[in-house]
Amino acid sequence: MTELISIKDSSKHVDQEVKMHVWLTDKRSSGKIIFLQLRDGTAFFQGVVRKNDVSEEVFEAAKSLRQEASFYITGTVHEDKRSHFGYEIQISDLKIVSNNEGYPIGNKEHGVDFLLDNRHLWLRSKRPFAIMQIRNTMFKATVDFFEKEGFIKFDAPIFMHSAPEGTTQLFHVEYFNNDAYLSQSGQLYGEAGAMAYGKIFTFGPTFRAEESKGRRHMTEFWMMEPEMAWMHQDESLDIQERYLAYMVKQVLENNEYELRILSRDPEKLRPTTEGNFTRLPYDDAIKMLQEAGRDIKWGDDFGAPDEGYISEQFDRPVFIVNYPTTIKPFYMKKNPDNPKEYLCADVIAPEGYGEIFGGSEREGNYEILKKQIEEAGLNLEDYQWYLDLRKFGGVPHSGFGMGFERTIAWICKLDHIREAIPFPRLINRMQP
Repeated sequence: MTELISIKDSSKHVDQEVKMHVWLTDKRSSGKIIFLQLRDGTAFFQGVVRKNDVSEEVFEAAKSLRQEASFYITGTVHEDKRSHFGYEIQISDLKIVSNNEGYPIGNKEHGVDFLLDNRHLWLRSKRPFAIMQIRNTMFKATVDFFEKEGFIKFDAPIFMHSAPEGTTQLFHVEYFNNDAYLSQSGQLYGEAGAMAYGKIFTFGPTFRAEESKGRRHMTEFWMMEPEMAWMHQDESLDIQERYLAYMVKQVLENNEYELRILSRDPEKLRPTTEGNFTRLPYDDAIKMLQEAGRDIKWGDDFGAPDEGYISEQFDRPVFIVNYPTTIKPFYMKKNPDNPKEYLCADVIAPEGYGEIFGGSEREGNYEILKKQIEEAGLNLEDYQWYLDLRKFGGVPHSGFGMGFERTIAWICKLDHIREAIPFPRLINRMQP
């Protein structure tokens, strides 16, 4: 009985007859030969229909196929060193399932807005296919890494009654006659998880009502946020470095085909797998920018161009450590050697991609944290439960957050973060 296989498994069936269910992405003919460009969700490759090798019915069916027709094929797999994929199939039989005309995305250049309007169909094309496959590898690598490190997956709520970093950029929701906000971070709840289970990570959608059209901003995106009890900042940086090195290594090992589709040079990513990330003090980063002629002074936060410039000085991610307390959130622990700084760090991705991680040691002292909440102008009652984590069994603890789509954008070398998620939500886009 002929085996049903996926395109990605073709290498295991060279010179064997197989069956596949596929869609048509393009077609061309040279008289007695029809070349079908096929996909099945796992890869893309070519099917060849030769008139002299099939029935007239099969040949006519192949001629009638329109873009995105769906059908079953039977044929023999052969190596094809001329293609990106490396294999093709010589088709002997073909049965059509669906064959409608009018597919809106042709094999030509289309404007970005048109493609976003048709995102539900654009996802079938090679470029988004490659990005989503790499996204999936990164997701799996994340779960595998933290499981090996002794973490558990911990789920934070989407509806929140208070905010980790203030409410100015949050989506307000009426929640049964009460005020609520869509989550901008699972961190505070993650800290509760760490005090219960030691090491946890949250991974889910978060929301920011930031009215930005920048290439690194969306209103809905995914965050991966570990929290670790009994851990200081330097130990947290070690975990961040190992995690990022592991994740990139998994992409290089499992997504060679997809990186080729994206014309992404894997050698640009390889240094990250070696670790040894520079830990650059905020003070030195300011000096670096000043020496480059940029208008910035101590106490300023970095904009995207500043982070981009810093990242271009390194061939792998770099930590910028110990930012001024005036530009970071209230929950961070102050540097004992310099109370004007927090024990915190951002990870800046190379090649101009800027910040992808942000983290800190968390303030573990009840009275100090209470004072910092008050100094931030926040309602103390909203954070009483958070203070309880310090009041009852408080310990040194640290954590960080990874912007998943920002990290994907760097690994895939995307011009805009909107390509890194299946259905982007931007300030001017809610559909499809």
